[in-house]
Amino acid sequence: MQHLLNFKNWTPQQIVKIIDNAIEIKNNPKKWRNALDDKTLCMIFQKTSTRTRVSFEVAMTQLGGHAVFLDWRATNFALADIEDETKYLSRNVDAIMARLVKHQDMKAMAEAASVPTINGCDDRYHPCQALADLTTVKEKKGKLKGVKLVYVGVHNNVCNSLIEACTKTGMRITTVTPIMHPPAYDPELIEEAKKTGLYRATLDAKTAVKDADIVYTDTWVDMELFTDPKFKEEKEKRIKQMMPYQINAQLLKGSNALVMHDMPIHRGYEISAEMINAKNSIIFDQAENRLHSEKAILLTLLDKI
Repeated sequence: MQHLLNFKNWTPQQIVKIIDNAIEIKNNPKKWRNALDDKTLCMIFQKTSTRTRVSFEVAMTQLGGHAVFLDWRATNFALADIEDETKYLSRNVDAIMARLVKHQDMKAMAEAASVPTINGCDDRYHPCQALADLTTVKEKKGKLKGVKLVYVGVHNNVCNSLIEACTKTGMRITTVTPIMHPPAYDPELIEEAKKTGLYRATLDAKTAVKDADIVYTDTWVDMELFTDPKFKEEKEKRIKQMMPYQINAQLLKGSNALVMHDMPIHRGYEISAEMINAKNSIIFDQAENRLHSEKAILLTLLDKI
């Protein structure tokens, strides 16, 4: 049994296989219509969601299976021991996908589960997003190896998973991250990435994007904190510090890079409105590919592909 919490125990070959399968499934959806007949996915949400909720539920439906949605606040996960609740769930469903606030809770859930468990996003990693991102890169560029991706923004969970996925698949990744979101700090991940020779960090955004194939950004404030009054001061501080790093026409002048953002987008903050629908934006293709890559994840973890 295999879980998907991050990519630390995943080989480059396993990651590439998910990506290639996602493209195959996207191009031949009817072939997989009944692949997960009689299978049930439990989806647990402690954090808000649009793409993760929709893509996993639609994926299960289109593969012939069924998804059960659980709002954390409306379950006994909010009251009881996470291990006990997970052990119970495992006796009813074939897989668990959880979108949790803390990675330590994600780990506890996976350790207690007797079915494959998928990290749908936590404060340290977002592997499902990274797989959709690299599926999009391969779809647009025809390859992964040697493609140059520049991530400009706050060093967060998405940044971590991109660093892991890119360096394991031969992509070159440069991060321009003036701020580290504290829960995302993972020195082991950075050290492993440095050993590959494919990762570097800089604060010179203009130089970094000059020869980039992909320029990627994400929210400067995690979704659960964006409207939290207790985070207001930190939010204002981040916005002031990060505005020079906004993805806009001025930063990308002379660049042919494709523009990516994992959404939700805060227009006028991490990215200007004009760049969202620019001719080199592939943001909505990237978002659509959540569906296809998650089909590949489910089929892989349930030994159906």
